[in-house]
Amino acid sequence: MAIDLTFEQIMELFLKNERQLEKISEQMKETDLRMQETDRLIQENAQQFKETDERLTQQFKETDRRFQERLAKQAQETDERLAQQFKETDERMAKEWKKTDKKMREVIGLFTSQWGKMMEALVKPDALRLFRERGIQVNYCMRRVEAQVGGRNMELDLLLENGQEVIVLEVKTTLKVDDVKEFLAEELGEFLTFFPRYRSYRVYGGVAALDVDEGVDKYAYRNGLFVLMVGGGVVQIKNDDKFIPKNFGA
Repeated sequence: MAIDLTFEQIMELFLKNERQLEKISEQMKETDLRMQETDRLIQENAQQFKETDERLTQQFKETDRRFQERLAKQAQETDERLAQQFKETDERMAKEWKKTDKKMREVIGLFTSQWGKMMEALVKPDALRLFRERGIQVNYCMRRVEAQVGGRNMELDLLLENGQEVIVLEVKTTLKVDDVKEFLAEELGEFLTFFPRYRSYRVYGGVAALDVDEGVDKYAYRNGLFVLMVGGGVVQIKNDDKFIPKNFGA
């Protein structure tokens, strides 16, 4: 069906559409402005968030630094206190140990001295008889013979003699190779220096013990020493009949 419109009606419709378009355009402009404003606010908020994040990061760093410094200081103070406590404890323990060690040495020294005297007392009664049976006719035996020369001392456990021969005996609970070496070097090596009256004598040496380390008796034998063993209250010379004692005299 055909619609007949007059020119005036057509113009009115055109103007109406134009106004609507202008209104829509105006609304779009307003919307665009609002969107721009929203974008600006978003950017401002983003900047604020960034600044806040930077401030918080800096605060966290500062807080962590202070915490680490305080922790390190506390650790150092703790280490210093512990070091001082350990030092004081060590000093107390050292003093106590020194006292204990001194007492132990006194006890050991007393025990060793008494035990040594007992060993000498066990050897002495049979010494003269044993060496006479070996053909050395000693008739005099002395214990703990001492001499001093030039401020130095020498003490012999047992000394046997007969006017021509003298036997120097070293008595040990357990005989070690170092004991034999020391006896050879000191007591026998310097015997005539401390006891010059025996310069014309034949000087023999011997070691007596309750026990000997492995091989020490053979070592003493090879060095010309008599070896006496104490066991079950009996003293015996262990050297065989082939043994020839060494003369340590002049």
